[in-house]
This record gives sequence, C-alpha cells and structure tokens, in this order.
Amino acid sequence: MNKTLIKIVSVALFTLGSFSFASAQKMAHIELDSLVSMMPETKTAKDVAQAYWKDLEKTVISMDNEFQTKYNDYLSAQATMSELIKKTKEDELQSLQRRIEDFKQQAQMDYQKKSAELTAPIMEKAKKGIEAVSKEGGYKYVLDTSTGNILYSDPADDILMAVKKKLDSMPLATIPGAGATEKPKTNTPKTTPKTGGK
Repeated sequence: MNKTLIKIVSVALFTLGSFSFASAQKMAHIELDSLVSMMPETKTAKDVAQAYWKDLEKTVISMDNEFQTKYNDYLSAQATMSELIKKTKEDELQSLQRRIEDFKQQAQMDYQKKSAELTAPIMEKAKKGIEAVSKEGGYKYVLDTSTGNILYSDPADDILMAVKKKLDSMPLATIPGAGATEKPKTNTPKTTPKTGGK
C-alpha cells in the first residue's frame, strides 16, 4: 500500500513538474510579413520607393530615347559616311549602350538599397512591438511562421564557450574521404629568411 502511494505521488510530482516546465517555456508565433503589411508606415514607404523608382525610370527612358535617335541617324547616313566617321559613330553607339546597361544595373541596386532604408525603421518598430508583447505575455520564444526564424527570445546565458570546451574533450568527427582522424595541428608562423634589402 505504501509503495502504491509513493508511486502515485511520484507520478503526480512528475506531471506537475512537466506542466511547470512547459509553462516556463511559453511560446508564441506571428507572421511578420502580415504584421508589416498592416502597418500604415508600409504604404508610405511603398509610395516613396515607387516615386524613387519612377525618377530612375525617367532617366533610363531618356537614355534609351537618346540611343534610338543616334542609332536612327547612323542608319540613315551610314551609306554616305567615310569609314572613319562610321567607326566613330559605331564606337559612340556601343559606348552609349554600355552606359545605359551600367545605369540600369546601378539603378536596380540603388532602388533595392533605398527600399531597405525605407523598410528598416518599420521592421525595427515591428520587432519592438513583438518584444513588448512577448514580455507582457511572458513568452520565452516567438517564432515567425513565414520564415521559421526566432523573432524574440528571453535573454539567457550564452553557452558557446562551454559547448566548445565540451567538444574539445570529445573525439573528432569522422569526415568521409579525409583519411584517419587526427587532431588538427596548430599553425606555427613560418619565419622567412631575411634578405639584404629593407
């Protein structure tokens, strides 16, 4: 009878311990993309980015028009051109075409950089909101369901060095095709013989 009572108490304590551990590890999730799309700042950022892109696009259109005009002029006068003028015009067209391609690539990178600058404060605000709600709700971890990333985690001890020390005491992992497992040798700096120059 006594043994049965001890077993019941043990199971009850184990169950209570499991529940308290689970509640201590309270988790939540959120779709960050959906949150950001609901924020009014996102529409403002999109409008600013769109205006920025249109400005770049105007320059691309202007350069394309310039190339087309010069190319048409070249085609219409090509038959009467001397070889030197013809070669000069062709070089000029190729150079202009390269500049247009370079500008298009640079414009794309510039636009992406501008978009990142515009969305940075929005993301910062969203993460601050997530952190505030997480602390209020007692959540230890918050996962982003759209990417699987951890958006928030309760501050904890960094165990990097402890794990590194533990790994150092363990045998090396066997790497297929690397031959016999042996401890890596530490690199000792090689001294180069001094020459007569400075």
